[in-house]
Amino acid sequence: MFDQAPRAPARTDRPRSVRLAKALMSPWARLFLLAVVLASAATAVLLYEPQKMLADGWPPQLGGAMAAVLFGVAYGLCTVAFVPRPILNLAAGALFGTALGLTASIGGTVLGAGISFGLGRLLGQDALRPMLRGRVLLAADGVLSRHGFRSMLAIRLFPGVPFAAANYCAAVSRMRYFSFLTATGLGSIPNTLAYVIAGSEAASPRSPAFLISAGFIVVSSIAGAVVAWRKRHSIGRSAGTGVLVASSEDVQGNGAPTAAAGKVPVLPLPKG
Repeated sequence: MFDQAPRAPARTDRPRSVRLAKALMSPWARLFLLAVVLASAATAVLLYEPQKMLADGWPPQLGGAMAAVLFGVAYGLCTVAFVPRPILNLAAGALFGTALGLTASIGGTVLGAGISFGLGRLLGQDALRPMLRGRVLLAADGVLSRHGFRSMLAIRLFPGVPFAAANYCAAVSRMRYFSFLTATGLGSIPNTLAYVIAGSEAASPRSPAFLISAGFIVVSSIAGAVVAWRKRHSIGRSAGTGVLVASSEDVQGNGAPTAAAGKVPVLPLPKG
């Protein structure tokens, strides 16, 4: 008989490394990483207060379009770290005027929303979607998933929902990335413009431009609160209606109820 070739020693570390890799890539591990990233960003804002540097004209050695571009990038990163957008919009108007300040602010808004949406979709969606329980949450998720552009456009036009909260709620839903960014850019223009004008006219608070922009900010805030309140109740009614419709459809043609009758339905949602 021929001598058999010696066998290589079995690798005992492979199963352990595979389990470790799966654990690190699990939904809950990624959600924990998202929480760490956001907490670190918020802590950095509290310690270093980058919004003050932006308001003081950082970077001082640059001006014009290049300074506006850098301001827009810093604006986006600050919104990810939960810096309020009104402060940044006022600073943009004071530093660059209406036209350039609006461009920098909208660019930073879309950048920050895109980063937040990407972080939420990559690190948080798989862990949070199974936690969607209850009729209201399912109905709200269905509205964002099926009517993403229209819903996000209304949220941005009537700012009754905080910017960061809207970003991460949209990320947990099945809203499409392009629809989210497009609606954010278009819907943020009116309110952002009002703050930018107020910032550019802050030196003359009695000017018509300042008074009109301040009035628009007040009216849009009240309208946003009203729209958010009405939307909350309409979602609750649609959730109840959806359950009743589904229950009636779960009855067979001969009048006998199926096994799924009476259960809260989880409607199939489009992927995107």
